[in-house]
Amino acid sequence: MRKAMLPPRWFVRAAWKVHRGIYNTSGRGLSRPRDKRFGMLRLTVIGRRSGEPRSVILGYVEDGPNLVTLAMNGWGGPEPAWWLNLLAHPDADAVLKDGPQPVRGRAAEGEERERLWARWQEIDKNLDEYADRRPRTTAVVVLEPR
Repeated sequence: MRKAMLPPRWFVRAAWKVHRGIYNTSGRGLSRPRDKRFGMLRLTVIGRRSGEPRSVILGYVEDGPNLVTLAMNGWGGPEPAWWLNLLAHPDADAVLKDGPQPVRGRAAEGEERERLWARWQEIDKNLDEYADRRPRTTAVVVLEPR
């Protein structure tokens, strides 16, 4: 069986910058999840060291009123900075295609994590293989409305 391919790290980082640039210049690039596709949101968190707002574009699915994303850092080894910031300052602001929504972030655990991970597996058949490349467990992040 062939190993699922990931683009090189430089390409992933460049794609993030381009997506953020598109959003910053045009306000476009966000979408709602549908069928077996995730949506895109903009999350602004407070930097754990700087105290300054930091924004990132993330894929998400809906779970009732909650938004669910993965702290995967493009499947790279280190934890994503936005996740470390959210751990330090759980209150954040999400911008969805429909508008802004204040949220509070937390890691899903136990049965909830398993259920939400399975939801992401429906979207990406290579999810487990990608996650196995990371040296730590990938957090399933729940953004609850506040």
